[in-house]
Amino acid sequence: MKIGIIGAGNMGAGLGKLWAKAGHQVVFSYSRDENKLWDLATSAGATAKAATVQEAAAQDVILIAVWLPALAEVIDAAGTLDGKIVITCISGLQPDFTGQTIGLATDLKISVAETIQQLIPHAKVVEAFNTTFAEIIASDSRKFGSDVPSVFYCGDDSEAKQITARLIEDCGYEAVDAGNLLVARTLETLATAWVQFAVASQQFPNLGLKAVRR
Repeated sequence: MKIGIIGAGNMGAGLGKLWAKAGHQVVFSYSRDENKLWDLATSAGATAKAATVQEAAAQDVILIAVWLPALAEVIDAAGTLDGKIVITCISGLQPDFTGQTIGLATDLKISVAETIQQLIPHAKVVEAFNTTFAEIIASDSRKFGSDVPSVFYCGDDSEAKQITARLIEDCGYEAVDAGNLLVARTLETLATAWVQFAVASQQFPNLGLKAVRR
């Protein structure tokens, strides 16, 4: 799979490295430090490289992993995303964990993921990875003892969701289908509660969510 990463912070870098390790071709983009971007691509291995946002957006699957205020800028820089699978893990949380994850300040009635779908209406948007921590992604294993943590995902396109599920599993998580993109409103609220609980309980970031079935 050819995967473009827009956003070379902790989440984008960590997921990109895992996908490159799994054999996918990964294009990293969008960093304040160009040298850091090139170093990241080098450390990710032979199937990874650094490039522009537009080049990353030309891949089959695109992960957008930027701070919310940068969203409009990167979508503009990406060019056309028509027909692309776009995975978002963007949260509205502020660095001190006091923010909300229920949409942009101009429209709090919808989720961030739905906002992205409105901005790129002909793309196939899927939300995933917002209920796990970058520190877990960057660790040697996603497992907690013998337990494999779950990553919930949602979207409106069945093929995009199937591909996202495989990419979640490639990272060492259990993929759990949470429904259509409307459910992003709930997942983003869950992500807020999960982060705040982890911090309040002084267990951040050493916690993982798991869907337990009978």
